[in-house]
Amino acid sequence: MNKIMVVGAGKIGSTIAAMLGGTGDYEVTLVDAAAAALARVKKGPRVLTRQLDVREPGALRAALQGQFAVLSAAPFHLTTQIAEAAVAAGVHYLDLTEDVASTRRVRELAETAHSALIPQCGLAPGFVSIVAADLCRRFDTLHSVRMRVGALPQFPSNALNYNLTWSTDGVINEYCEPCEAIVEGVLRQVPPLAEHEEFSLDGVTYEAFNTSGGLGTLCETLQGKVLNLNYKTIRYPGHAAIMKALLNDLRLRDRRHVLKDILENALPTTLQDVVIVFVTVSGQREGRLMQETYAHKVYSRPVDGVLRSAIQITTTAGICAALDLLAAGRLPARGLVRQEDIALADFLANRFGMVYAEHPAERAAA
Repeated sequence: MNKIMVVGAGKIGSTIAAMLGGTGDYEVTLVDAAAAALARVKKGPRVLTRQLDVREPGALRAALQGQFAVLSAAPFHLTTQIAEAAVAAGVHYLDLTEDVASTRRVRELAETAHSALIPQCGLAPGFVSIVAADLCRRFDTLHSVRMRVGALPQFPSNALNYNLTWSTDGVINEYCEPCEAIVEGVLRQVPPLAEHEEFSLDGVTYEAFNTSGGLGTLCETLQGKVLNLNYKTIRYPGHAAIMKALLNDLRLRDRRHVLKDILENALPTTLQDVVIVFVTVSGQREGRLMQETYAHKVYSRPVDGVLRSAIQITTTAGICAALDLLAAGRLPARGLVRQEDIALADFLANRFGMVYAEHPAERAAA
């Protein structure tokens, strides 16, 4: 039985611990610096909790001794410290970060690591890159790759048409930091909240706009192979305009702690959400310009008797499936493992990844 440490006892970290512990294949220790966060955790089978401040490198490195892997569900600004401790302890490392700078540091660490480092194992970055890479392999040459992902309330009820389902720090970060894209064959940085577009899916109108981090390592992987590559976050219409006013006109991008306080005290959380994944790839195949699209929705639902939000389910599925594949020898055991290195068929066949293979109507009615 593999011993696993999960860092961060928030919405996602506690779900990861419960899902892994429930399999009977992993012995999980869930750690957090806040005793209050640990006290809220519903302990399941083979899940222990431990108060630990990961900002103390020596303490974290010591705690990692004897572990098979550490999974980071901590805020993005702690990512590099956890990765560095994992490399020093010689244990495998997986994270969920969308932060570009943190992932660059993880890539650097992977060059000399004796264990596997698998960053960005969530939804976006994460599963969306696995889908895009699979679609790309079906073409002789690539023209464009368009990736759109959103975690939305099923029943929006405020001006932002949004509820908190994910890390507030993570949302603000992806709305503020520069975004990578390939434009006419050139790797560029494009501004967040820009290049607004609208589209309809299943009779519902959505908007989409640039956000940071969703492409993961795909720009590096596809540079020189694709003419246009971009990632945008999906929201209901009107959301981007209000966020631009808050971040730019009121200059809250320079006072992110104030914006975080506003959002967390004004927007309720919800477990009634839906995750939308919409990826379109076009290119040449057998001399013809062709296009293929992957579109899927995942709804919130009970998992082992506990109602989980769609973002909890999809994010947990990503990192847990990656861990399963690593433990089974289906992924390299040393160095950097990119999301696009994971075969879509392997992911969907996995006991965790299969949530992406289910028909959304089945789960919406469940």
